Amino acid sequence: MKPSPLLLAAVLFAAGSANASESPAHLQPFTSEAAFQSHLAKIKAQEAEAQRKAQKKSAAKTYDTPMPTSIPPPAPASAASESKSLDMVQVTGSRVAADAPESDAITNVQTQGVDEGGIVKKLGDYLIVLRRGRIFSIEAGKNVLRPVSSVNAYGPGISPQGAWYDEMLISGRTIVVIGYSYARGGTEVGLFHIDEAGKLSYRNTYHLRSNDYYSSRNYASRLIGRQLIFYAPMEVNLYGDSANSLPAVRAWQAKPGAFKRILPASEIYQTGLTSSAYDLTLHSVTTCDITEQSTLECRAKAALGPSSRVFYVAADAVYVWIGGNGIYGRARKPNESLLLRMPLGNGMPQALRVSGNPIDQMSFLERDGYINVLVGAQANGDGMWRAEGRAGSLALLRAPLRAFGNSSARSQEKHYRPLPAEYQWGIQNRYVGDWLIYGSQYTRSGDAATYAVPYAAGGQAVPLALKHSTERIEAMGNDALIVGNAGNDLVFSSVRLDAKATPVSGYIQRNAVQSESRTHGFFYQPQGESAGLLGLPILGGSEDRPTAAVKYLRNKKLQLSDLGLLVAAPGKPQDDACQASCVDWYGNARPIFVGDRVYALMGYELIEGRVYDEALVELRRINYAPRMSAR
Repeated sequence: MKPSPLLLAAVLFAAGSANASESPAHLQPFTSEAAFQSHLAKIKAQEAEAQRKAQKKSAAKTYDTPMPTSIPPPAPASAASESKSLDMVQVTGSRVAADAPESDAITNVQTQGVDEGGIVKKLGDYLIVLRRGRIFSIEAGKNVLRPVSSVNAYGPGISPQGAWYDEMLISGRTIVVIGYSYARGGTEVGLFHIDEAGKLSYRNTYHLRSNDYYSSRNYASRLIGRQLIFYAPMEVNLYGDSANSLPAVRAWQAKPGAFKRILPASEIYQTGLTSSAYDLTLHSVTTCDITEQSTLECRAKAALGPSSRVFYVAADAVYVWIGGNGIYGRARKPNESLLLRMPLGNGMPQALRVSGNPIDQMSFLERDGYINVLVGAQANGDGMWRAEGRAGSLALLRAPLRAFGNSSARSQEKHYRPLPAEYQWGIQNRYVGDWLIYGSQYTRSGDAATYAVPYAAGGQAVPLALKHSTERIEAMGNDALIVGNAGNDLVFSSVRLDAKATPVSGYIQRNAVQSESRTHGFFYQPQGESAGLLGLPILGGSEDRPTAAVKYLRNKKLQLSDLGLLVAAPGKPQDDACQASCVDWYGNARPIFVGDRVYALMGYELIEGRVYDEALVELRRINYAPRMSAR
């Protein structure tokens, strides 16, 4: 008889649960550059010996066809071959940037006070949009909607070929654009200025050596006050010049400057995880101070381990979950993975040996002195599109922060709670209030349900009686909204989360699907304790004539009612003379709420509406696309 998913989870997460021994309660860095290089040489020698033994064993046998060695071919120099304890911590769904006024917070972020890189931001009466290799400013004040200024998202003299400009943040009047260049092999940080009249101007570009940071779900950059934070992996080249493949930064003004290494050996931490020489990766967290002069002062910390990863930024620390052994990073043994806690300050990184892998960044929540993580026995990190794959048996890790220590600190059996359901693909998960909710966007009749778990109280997972898939989980105050399809229809379901998890009401949009899968595609504007407005981009109509729109609903005590649509103008996409980032990997549509004004950003259209008598009325619209003279 096939074991149940719950039993499999119990077996996986119970073993290997020794207590951490008495030792320094943090990871140890390399003592010198020589010690670091000696460690790399040792790994290289071990790999060569393993390959020699494999070849000798293979040569001693006869096969009808050539037998490959046990060592995989070298991985490419980057991931380009895959294409592309604070009292006020909020439990997801927060929209407050650290130093931004409430009215300027229009991004659906995971943690209060931690802004995330997105495609549209607000500064006073201006909306700033990052799209297809350009930045646009649009005046969106009362009774006005007009394009003001635009600039390339890269500096003069910098070729945009092979570059993707993905994320944007705003600190004061400095606009920060994060991109990745396959041609130059690294992360680009572009700094721009916006004046009081909304005019944009270029300041500086910084180039950091890294591998591709792309994830179909996560965002590379965060901003806390004037501190820019981003995660980037860096493959260690053991068969070339390893010193020149380490994280470094250079300024780029008209022409590139010299690289300055920002990761000394004393900030590279030993994890004790084994890894193939072809999968050895520096998991680096870089913090940069943004100055009034639009310059960056950057520093980095990193840990050495296998390539698979998921990272999460809490209010005062960055967590990096490094997957288990093997080139694909899947943890197959208990406590084979490692969870790093890297303080955003001068503290030393700590670690905890853990089992399995998270689904994505939404699998994490640090709260009340604990780290909570939804993990899967077969999950494979969130690099590229790996978060969309199968996760296998599930469990909830809930470990006290005091359990973290050096590389020998281990999670214990009592830290894991096996969870029901095993999904094939497309798992969605999010913490809302005191609950963890999880389900799958791919469900059929008889498939596993969507569940809610009181993660702190230790209660059992409760199946939610939803008659649709789970494609999106969002917070509406302390309650939840779950969005998914039932056949051809898109369904919005509200769920009350108090002593129990109870579906309350649903709204059905016929013949529609959500057109944005990333978290930033959704926005909820509270209007009191138990009311608010929500918006979500959708595609409706028929397959041969789809209609793009943003759908708006009103929430009143978890009763959902229709406010209407703001619909994109029909017609073919216009030629914008695009030079870079010509595919919208991060989406191109967003709902935006500013006071009593409602906006829909869809491609190069920005539409303004207003709610009158429980109905949404369009007031005006603009097309801010660049002129053809941009060639």
